Amino acid sequence: MVNRKRNPALNVRRKNRIKVEKTILQALILLVLGALLINALFHIQRYREPDKSEWTARQQGFIAISYFGVGRSGSAKLVAKRQLDEQLRALHDLGYVTISQQDIIDYYTKGKPLPDKALFLSFEDGRNDSALFAQPLLEKYNYKATFLSYADKMGNSERKFLQPKEMLRMTKTGFWELGTNGYRLSYINIFDKEGRFLGQKAEKELTDKSQIEYYNHYLMDFIRDENMIPLEDRDEMEARIKGDYDAMQDIYTETLGYVPSVYMIMHANALGEGMNRLVTEANNDNIGKLFRIHFNREGKALNSPDESILDLTRVQPAPYWSTNHLLMKIAKDTGEPVRFVQGNEREAEQWNLEAGAAEFKDNEIILTSSPGESGQLILKGSESTRDVTVKAEALGNVVGKQSIYLRYDRERDSFVRLILENNDIRLEQKKPGQTEELLFSRELDPVTWSPDDLAFDKASVYTKAQTAAGTASGEDEYPINIGGNRSIELAINGSTLKLTVDKQVLLAGMKIDESIAAGGVAFASEYNEHNKKDDIYDAVFKNVEILDTDDASGKESHLFSNRSAGFKGLIAKAREAVNNAVDWAIETF
Repeated sequence: MVNRKRNPALNVRRKNRIKVEKTILQALILLVLGALLINALFHIQRYREPDKSEWTARQQGFIAISYFGVGRSGSAKLVAKRQLDEQLRALHDLGYVTISQQDIIDYYTKGKPLPDKALFLSFEDGRNDSALFAQPLLEKYNYKATFLSYADKMGNSERKFLQPKEMLRMTKTGFWELGTNGYRLSYINIFDKEGRFLGQKAEKELTDKSQIEYYNHYLMDFIRDENMIPLEDRDEMEARIKGDYDAMQDIYTETLGYVPSVYMIMHANALGEGMNRLVTEANNDNIGKLFRIHFNREGKALNSPDESILDLTRVQPAPYWSTNHLLMKIAKDTGEPVRFVQGNEREAEQWNLEAGAAEFKDNEIILTSSPGESGQLILKGSESTRDVTVKAEALGNVVGKQSIYLRYDRERDSFVRLILENNDIRLEQKKPGQTEELLFSRELDPVTWSPDDLAFDKASVYTKAQTAAGTASGEDEYPINIGGNRSIELAINGSTLKLTVDKQVLLAGMKIDESIAAGGVAFASEYNEHNKKDDIYDAVFKNVEILDTDDASGKESHLFSNRSAGFKGLIAKAREAVNNAVDWAIETF
């Protein structure tokens, strides 16, 4: 009989070897974590200055891109760190080189050249998470950026804002320069949706912004009463505005040792654009004395050599912008062609892109419209499909148009089309040679959103008559930055159609015209005019499954699918659960 008992000496040696291996592994992990921590705290990596002798461009100008804030997973207000990485990678791959504040000054005051593709990059609002998540990306692409803050946040106890010592430490790496959004974020002449006068409020005092209809920023008007009559004369207005700039100068001089050269006024597009001339002059007098560069405008990326250095413009990518959305905006503003990102090549090859740009990312199809026009994808091999089922989650913003076409015949110009727009769903058919015919229309259940998600961007000059009328935009409108999430299943069998939305059957047995006999499957995207700031729209179709059900054997065959199934699906769900848990912990603690 074989003795299976181990030799005690061998057991001891085996245990000791395991201990040594564990100790080495733990030491390696600690070294890696320590290196990451040291780099995060002390920023060992340094910015590598570009060879400016190779810069020759004088007429192209530069683009300016400014992010409000960066979060781990993103939100209705914050760009996700992965999203920022993808956008900076695309810009880097297109050949964009970041420029410094001094480069801009030299360009406008000395006529010095810039790189062919020059980018001024910035992060506003002074948030510490923006610095935390942007820092490794600046290192990754060797990009320089300007970090902007509010002076009244210097030295306060709000944890989400970076403090002066940390800002100064950041600048030593070369990746960062400092700028300012002003002294404080505060509002005046506020009226709610019912026309009630609320007077003056600081940002943190506006707990429910969804109820605010009219307001202006502290520096952008005379302080007025409920009848919009000024409560101060010119001298008092000028003294009040100068007081903000003086306070800004004092605080930055004391905490940083200098006043930053770059100013991005809050709010943009006001000075010289409809506001009171005297208030504009009061601001411009102070700006000219304190700053060398002023980004007064927002909404356009390109700054030409003819611009004033104290009246520059930048674009602020919204968190709902895809990478192609940003690239489409740059192409629109510069007039130059760009190379859009495509994502999964295998999936992309199964579609014909007819308009706009499309990215196949994870289990999503992100279809970006051209400015003021549409984006369209047609599934290859579906041209003669008769009976078909399309399943997808529509995740594009509520304000915008996402469409699904069945039996799309381009030659005969006929189709059946489902449109999801502004939380309404419509079903149309188009017979050959005729106009579209509405078959069904319905407002869907309300999309839930938090007032905290509201992008507060309606500041303007207004009259007493406007405030008395209450809300100007309509109670039922959704904010332009609110995302949708609708599960859709659309099926045609013979001459009947079935529509299911969010597992609720809305139509069953709906008849369509027999002249619409066969055709392809297509997706489309288009902006809605309610979004007055952006004429580019991202339709997002997730977990898409397209089935050909016109089979004599009665079996379904897949024409296309990007659903995460099997082990891949389990991994995706597990990753999502972990991310949600981490996000919850960050928000809670």
